[in-house]
Amino acid sequence: MARIRYYTDEQVSRAVISGLRQRGVDVLSVPEAGKIGASDREQLAFALMEGRVLLTYDTDFLSLDAAGVHHAGIVYVNQYTPTGEIIRGLMLIYQVLDSTEMRGQVEYL
Repeated sequence: MARIRYYTDEQVSRAVISGLRQRGVDVLSVPEAGKIGASDREQLAFALMEGRVLLTYDTDFLSLDAAGVHHAGIVYVNQYTPTGEIIRGLMLIYQVLDSTEMRGQVEYL
């Protein structure tokens, strides 16, 4: 089972990233990848190339999925969801799905 590795868009808080890392999850943020300002399509392509599931609050990524753009998986989170709830939801996904199962899939928290 290939573990999920997350790629967080620019709006995801440091608290979420830190909380996942403290639990042993591999997380890469847009700033760390040097991708600030890249288009949404470029972000998805980078995540696919890296085999990372994109974590986002941005509904534009859902539109790209609906348009058939290939991706390694998307987790969409409402921006008003509390940090602890986000981390718990992401950990559940991490524990029950693998990267192969997430390919081309969208999960909603």
